[in-house]
Amino acid sequence: MKRMKLNQLLRGTLAVLLTTLFFGLVTSCSSDDDDDNSPAKKSHKVVFKAIASSGSNIDVAVYGIDGNPTTASSLSGTTWTSPEVTSEPGAYNANVAVNAIGANASSTLKVQIWVDGELKKEGSSSGQYLSASASYVF
Repeated sequence: MKRMKLNQLLRGTLAVLLTTLFFGLVTSCSSDDDDDNSPAKKSHKVVFKAIASSGSNIDVAVYGIDGNPTTASSLSGTTWTSPEVTSEPGAYNANVAVNAIGANASSTLKVQIWVDGELKKEGSSSGQYLSASASYVF
């Protein structure tokens, strides 16, 4: 039994390492220093939004660009919008995660990432205890 768990752990670790290496190769090979017009080399205006169904209550939102999260807590109501965040040129991605408590088991929560005035990514959740997230790569 211990040997089986060890094999599963080793396989999982190997999978994570291979994924990380592959991801690093793809991003390093895909960057072209001559292409100054690529979306990743420009700054972007980013807004994060959450919309919950009637009777729900949004509690907390965590949002940000790359590894710079901001937490908005003690929220209330069925909608939330972040202040506009400007990404640095070369930023990689934008992330948002929002928690809410629904009115009942059929409640819904939708999160959105808007970049330069365009909706780029959505995530959703349903149930009484709601948690939705989304991530967008520039």
